[in-house]
Amino acid sequence: MTLAQRVEELTLSYGSETKRAIGEFVLQKKNRLRDYSTQQIAEETYTSKAALVRFAKALGFSGWKEFVTAFMNEQHYQETHYSDIDPNIPFSEDSSTTDIIQQMCSLQIESLLDTADLLSPLTVDRVVDLLERSKRIALFGVSPNNLLGDLFRRRMLTIGRPVEIPAQGDSGLLASSLGADDCAIIISYSGNSKSYEPLNTLRFLEPNKVPVVSLTSRGGNYLRQHSTYTLSISSREKLYNKISTFATETSIHFLLNVVFSAYFARSYQENFRTKVGKGRVLEAQRFSHIAELKEDEPASDPTP
Repeated sequence: MTLAQRVEELTLSYGSETKRAIGEFVLQKKNRLRDYSTQQIAEETYTSKAALVRFAKALGFSGWKEFVTAFMNEQHYQETHYSDIDPNIPFSEDSSTTDIIQQMCSLQIESLLDTADLLSPLTVDRVVDLLERSKRIALFGVSPNNLLGDLFRRRMLTIGRPVEIPAQGDSGLLASSLGADDCAIIISYSGNSKSYEPLNTLRFLEPNKVPVVSLTSRGGNYLRQHSTYTLSISSREKLYNKISTFATETSIHFLLNVVFSAYFARSYQENFRTKVGKGRVLEAQRFSHIAELKEDEPASDPTP
């Protein structure tokens, strides 16, 4: 979760009118926040300098100055990495179909590029190491994240590696059956709703010392603090005020594809033979008259 999103969450969920006033001011001014002194902000929000410090400490900072520095650095990152397309409202009621096509394409490309920038090859390698040595792999998430997880499950199954995804209401049952030789993948954008699925599975996973791989938004959150490894989701979307989770879904799908591909590459020849062999048997009835789609007999060697 980005710092701006944490401010939004604090502003919306916190009962204090003081914190709400300060949070709304921060979100409104954003790029100009550094232009205001603490005295000016206190006056405009009808609060006090001490209230600003308490607000910053509620977000994990030692004081207001440290918070503003981190917030402005984040805003600079956002400005230098993206176009003017708003991931929350990427098109309007006046957008033509041509506009929508171009805007959705740009939005998904930017989400991919941002996710790639945040992705560490070393972390991916360590995640694959963990998956390889784990006896069981379980994936936890709520819709639509579990639907993206199911695509990952299916890809892994094509190379003979099962991934378990619990049915609705069975997350705790599956989580409590895992041990230290297994691993759990948890997908959560906010990473902070610890009382709800999928984060509430941590109360079963941690006592059993189950390693956890999390896919969650960048910045600090509860899930990151309780994960063995973390892969960062592109995190420009608001929590609530948006048309849909277009950018987030693109980011999650990309991360799972990278993990699958890196896993596949560890035993490339064997996995390719397994994948093609299963496909030849299970999809024997499929055919095409288009030359480019016709299969060679036997399957080509995957090595260039």
